[in-house]
Amino acid sequence: MSLHSTRYLCSCSAGVLRNSDGRGLVVRRHFARLASPKEPSPRRKSFYALLLLPAAGAAGYYATLDAQQKRRVRVTGEGIQRFWRSLKIGLTISLDYWWALRGLNDLSPEYAEAIQPCHQRAADRILSGCLENGGLYIKLGQGLVSMNHILPKEYSETLSVLQDKALNRRAHEVEQLLEEDFGVSSKELFRQFDEEPIAAASLAQVHRAVTHNGEEVAVKVQYIDLRDRFSGDIWTCEILLDLIALMHPNFGFKWALQDLKGTLAAELDFEAEARNAERCAQELSHLKYVYVPKVMWNRCSKRVLTMEYIAGCKVNDKDGIKSIGLSLKDVDEKLIKTFAEQIFHTGFVHADPHPGNVLVRKGADDRAQLVLLDHGLYDYLQPQNRVSLCKLWKAIVLNDHVQMKQYAAELGVQGKLCSLRCGHAVMRLLAHRVEPRWVCTLRP
Repeated sequence: MSLHSTRYLCSCSAGVLRNSDGRGLVVRRHFARLASPKEPSPRRKSFYALLLLPAAGAAGYYATLDAQQKRRVRVTGEGIQRFWRSLKIGLTISLDYWWALRGLNDLSPEYAEAIQPCHQRAADRILSGCLENGGLYIKLGQGLVSMNHILPKEYSETLSVLQDKALNRRAHEVEQLLEEDFGVSSKELFRQFDEEPIAAASLAQVHRAVTHNGEEVAVKVQYIDLRDRFSGDIWTCEILLDLIALMHPNFGFKWALQDLKGTLAAELDFEAEARNAERCAQELSHLKYVYVPKVMWNRCSKRVLTMEYIAGCKVNDKDGIKSIGLSLKDVDEKLIKTFAEQIFHTGFVHADPHPGNVLVRKGADDRAQLVLLDHGLYDYLQPQNRVSLCKLWKAIVLNDHVQMKQYAAELGVQGKLCSLRCGHAVMRLLAHRVEPRWVCTLRP
């Protein structure tokens, strides 16, 4: 473009009339028309209205919902987001394994060297996904940690940080849940309710409270949206495992999810947990050194469990136990006898006896008394299995290898795995110097 033309355009844009024939005025009017907004046509206005109408309708409908219904709508939206995030992580892990291990023989040293970094990257991605998705994903991650005898060590070591991970509650979530389940606030349910929890886990938090009768209680309150999102999150994980199984036929861990699915469903029902606690208390009532807190049924629901508050030391707190004048040997013997009673005699076995769920306090006889907490997860052993366990344990103590194989086979353990498990049991027996005489008979 020439210098003359540039000057001409600049003068036109500035609205300066330099031409005697009026062309500058025409150009200025042209620029003015371009600068002024064009009125949309009626057809375009109708199109915009059609686009905005569903959104406006949805917003209006959402505004009419109560707090519980709004939460379910929000859970659905968040569930879609969790699904795509999980799908991305699952496909990334699958493609990573495929790419890193392509063309390698499963038994070659190159394969063993290449698969370990894959395990670590996969574990890191799963950890990130569990933390971002929260809720049941944290519990599923904890379940994977417990499978350290099956999964690679990179998984169990990386995901172990989830063992102490709890969810973050939204403001006033506890109050909202209590009002939904009981129709009243915490102030009407209790004379005093501490908003700060004394314990927190992946499914619930425990709050200390005092009833209007002056009883001190522990109130276990479930995270408010877990039951709403349970089916969707499990369905997402099942789809991912199916897709990965198609890409990797040797990958067959859907059974593990089915096992965790049943476990989670049981743990989310606090009324079932209350019934388990009462059954445990009844079956162990002859053991005066075992105590199960009483259930306050008038303040229980599917998502809220209120029980008698009991103070004590964790069973692994050796210094704390000694500080209240109790014998570690006495605690050890009573702990083993308590769970042996369930495993070999009653068959109704507490399936989550970690140190936080077994407290020690001084009993009426000034000796150790065990307090069993968290009865959400139980297993039942059939009488036939209990008999086989008794005889297997006796064979281990007597170092009778023939009977070890016989009774281990009755329990579904055969071959080299039998010798390994039995040998492990013997080593633990010797390490703890346990007297096995009380497990060699089965009460009728």
